Amino acid sequence: MPTKGNQMRLRQATAVIAALAVGITACGSDSKKADTTNAPAATGGTTAPAATGGSTAPPASGGGGGKALVVSSDLPLQGASADASADTNLALQLLLDQMGGKAGDYTITLKQYDDSTAAKGAWDDATCAKNANDHVANAAEVAVMGTYNSGCAKIEVPVLNEDPNGPMLMFSHANTNPGITKPWDPGEPDKYYPTGVRNYGRVIATDDLQGKADAEFAAKDLKVKKCVVLNDAQTYGVGVAQAFAEAAANVGIEVVATEAWDPKQPNYTALFEGFKSLNPDCIFLGGINDNNGEQLIRDKVAVFGPNTGAVKLVAPDGFTGYPSVHALAEADGMYISFAGLPASELIKQGGAGAKFVEAFKTKYGHDPASAYSIYGAAALQFILKAIAASDGTRKGVRDAAFSGITVPADESIIGREFGIDANGDVTVRDMSIQLLTGGDETFYKAWPVE
Repeated sequence: MPTKGNQMRLRQATAVIAALAVGITACGSDSKKADTTNAPAATGGTTAPAATGGSTAPPASGGGGGKALVVSSDLPLQGASADASADTNLALQLLLDQMGGKAGDYTITLKQYDDSTAAKGAWDDATCAKNANDHVANAAEVAVMGTYNSGCAKIEVPVLNEDPNGPMLMFSHANTNPGITKPWDPGEPDKYYPTGVRNYGRVIATDDLQGKADAEFAAKDLKVKKCVVLNDAQTYGVGVAQAFAEAAANVGIEVVATEAWDPKQPNYTALFEGFKSLNPDCIFLGGINDNNGEQLIRDKVAVFGPNTGAVKLVAPDGFTGYPSVHALAEADGMYISFAGLPASELIKQGGAGAKFVEAFKTKYGHDPASAYSIYGAAALQFILKAIAASDGTRKGVRDAAFSGITVPADESIIGREFGIDANGDVTVRDMSIQLLTGGDETFYKAWPVE
């Protein structure tokens, strides 16, 4: 169950959504490492030029009646996730360039939205709600690639669902909270689809699977017996911590404490000191690095010693792909799961995935900051397939996405044919365990997902 703080945020977000939805209906709206050509846009976004240089004049009726369409990205471009988000936008533009800026007969341009704020340094409830309104108001826009954070998706999806010219498709490369697509917390997932029609999908596995994999890995490979399970009191963190704790009981791990950490605290020494008498041999960090995660890692090591010692440190994908975490000496020996396959494994597999990763490195001169950057391109592959199979309207794109279309293996950036089921969940599920060592996050092993 979500913490009280998380429930409060969701209630506040719901109120914002309701106000925005009324405004949309009343208006009758139908209408870091990044190079400078793809610099992150301010909130509300800018449109990146299509490879073909086609017109960006908005077609009528939410995307229909014309050849030039917009697909947007909706990502946190400020704060700890900025590098991963910038590289995701680069990957999206690279794929569009490779496709000649086309999806079937349609010319596609990319518009970048920022769902974070400088003050917060992470995704922001009100900004996510504003972006949802802006997506619907932009008549040329037919689909959204994002969001990065599950909590932001839970704010935006209902607004896009009630788009009078939609529902409008949102397809995520990184949301792992189960409740967006299947029963999890009370009212989920139905409360995100007020029209009764699904308009959300993802190319990544969910936290019920990730939390289970983390617990199984901790028990079988690390041989731990007692774990402290922490969460950051946000949608994603609470969900993955809950999944870990539930699975732990089935694999012989005793959860000796569960607690939320406050991202605003200057340090967590007292928090960890309070767990010492419980004699844990494992700490699980359910949350995102943006929420003062690096201080949490520092203080875990200060109290319980290095992660290679008696008390292991395990975290989910909310800590993957952060250069600042990689550079943190105290993070050495930390295990991080990822609900997919990292770029290094895609290269080993060969095929379209390997070619795309190499093309990214050649064009931009560096490795992708996060595996989610590559999964962003895979999500865009699926969106472009849906657009090509549609009549160019928002409703048509959504309908095509849920019609059983797939990205074939010989084109797939994730190495295997994939599509989505009726709920919007990806049909291919991979899980990886990463190890932070020597200032680098390296592939440790794949973990089977049932």
